[in-house]
Amino acid sequence: MASVTSLTASVHQRLANALSAALPEAAAADPLLRRSDRADFQANGILALAKKAKANPRELAAQVVERVVTGDVIGDIEVSGPGFLNITVTDKAIIENLSARVTDPAARLGVPHADHPGTTVIDYAQPNVAKEMHVGHLRSAVIGDAVVQLLEFTGETVVRRHHIGDWGTQFGMLIQYLDEHPHELDHRAGQVSGEEAMSNLDRLYKAARRKFDSDEEFKTRARRRVVDLQAGDPHTLAMWQKFVDESKIYFFSVFEKLDMEIRDADIVGESGYNDMLAETCRLLEESGVAVRSEGALCVFFDDIKGPDGNKVPLIVQKSDGGYGYAATDLSAIRDRVFNLKADTLLYVVDARQSLHFKMVFETARRAGWLGEDVKAQQLAFGTVLGKDGKPFKTREGETVRLVDLLDEAIDRASAVVREKAQDLSEQEIAERGAQVGIGAVKYADLSTSASRDYKFDLDQMVSLNGDTSVYLQYAYARTQSIQRKAGEVRPAAHPELELSPAERALGLHADQFAETVAEAAAEYAPHKLTAYLYQLASLFTTFYDKCPVLKAETPEQVENRLFLTDVTGRTLRQGMALLGIQAPERL
Repeated sequence: MASVTSLTASVHQRLANALSAALPEAAAADPLLRRSDRADFQANGILALAKKAKANPRELAAQVVERVVTGDVIGDIEVSGPGFLNITVTDKAIIENLSARVTDPAARLGVPHADHPGTTVIDYAQPNVAKEMHVGHLRSAVIGDAVVQLLEFTGETVVRRHHIGDWGTQFGMLIQYLDEHPHELDHRAGQVSGEEAMSNLDRLYKAARRKFDSDEEFKTRARRRVVDLQAGDPHTLAMWQKFVDESKIYFFSVFEKLDMEIRDADIVGESGYNDMLAETCRLLEESGVAVRSEGALCVFFDDIKGPDGNKVPLIVQKSDGGYGYAATDLSAIRDRVFNLKADTLLYVVDARQSLHFKMVFETARRAGWLGEDVKAQQLAFGTVLGKDGKPFKTREGETVRLVDLLDEAIDRASAVVREKAQDLSEQEIAERGAQVGIGAVKYADLSTSASRDYKFDLDQMVSLNGDTSVYLQYAYARTQSIQRKAGEVRPAAHPELELSPAERALGLHADQFAETVAEAAAEYAPHKLTAYLYQLASLFTTFYDKCPVLKAETPEQVENRLFLTDVTGRTLRQGMALLGIQAPERL
């Protein structure tokens, strides 16, 4: 799909044309254009080109300036320092470009849509069956969902996969325990919410774990039950399915609270690859990629060694015949590459799993399952920390339940909304509280580079000041308030008007939305979009303070400032949507 050309791209093209005319051998050279505080843009590429051509950089820069077409997009261009070019664009170009974005029939604000998309399988939001979700599950879900939104918006074909923990020894333990204590779950079945059902399952799991650890006879029975599960025993499978179904109800309730869509068809847990495990091991052993070592099927790596200096293997199959996580992950790669036809595999997984995925990817490459045309990447994320800078725990030292954390965020946000609310009903305050609270949690996560740890501070998260989602939501609500107050007067672009510094700064930044979205999607970096939106909201606040909108000097200026307000609102709303954050019309 054709897209609106940004001012950056327009200026870049005009400079490239002038460079080519001044120095024909530099036809494909990059002018190295960037935003500048000395002008609208600065081009730094001439220095390197002059050095290569053995020319005087200032003289070459002057020759380029002579050949630059000005008047339409570029208003002024001058040589600075040893050969930099400072470029100022016209007010007319700023408004015309923004107008083209707003009138984009696809309502994409100029963001291009890939004509020949690839297929990305993204593995994120991986809770465990029969266990309550805790704060450690937050980042995979929030980061993964934002990356999905960014990729889909830019045209990529995205296949979502939620690789839930639904197989293994713990289920033999759980099923055996419930078989021997049937009253502990059945009397509550169907009578409780998803959260209550999971709390009950979590209690059962802990009771089963205590018995497993303390009773050798029970441990033997539980392990026998794992064999029954893997062999497809009908009664055991039915019990397992009950755990899975109860857990899914809970998962959906948590993700709904997170304002996140999780579809049942996208949940393919460890059990989904059970039928492939034996073949995966056979293929690895027959090809020589994996070898038997002390009865286990292992893959060794020259550069991965333990503290004792010995090589640390990836164990695909244990010596007792059981399969490790590696067998499941390698089978998932085979499925995603050969059945789903993926050319990119993304794993949004805790940074502490980095060595595991390094070994798994290398094994898959040796086996020929990850060819040169397939990229596999772990999008590793850091830890959620408390205000004290240590991993987030309760006062009792236990891991914080995710639902408790989300509920507290909503409560704090509701208090902020109630304090500011002027004409909102209690129902509206509750709705806004949820939108603001969940948005605050997501934004705090996404505004930090995924690989870094971040501190979970609800007081800061729901603040109207500083780099928070509430600041963005408040700026958006203000754009809507201004337009409501305008009544019959509609936004209209007036390219003939001269812009004030605050108007120019806002317009130039709004024009960069498409480039920012494309960059954030290509780099799987939602934090680049959050930084852009925060700057947009800040520039709008300055514009609002310095440029009266409805009381501007002329009707044309009122319409033009309403137009800038409208563009800002549309951009904030679309940008927040890509981050999974709601944009309330009133706050």
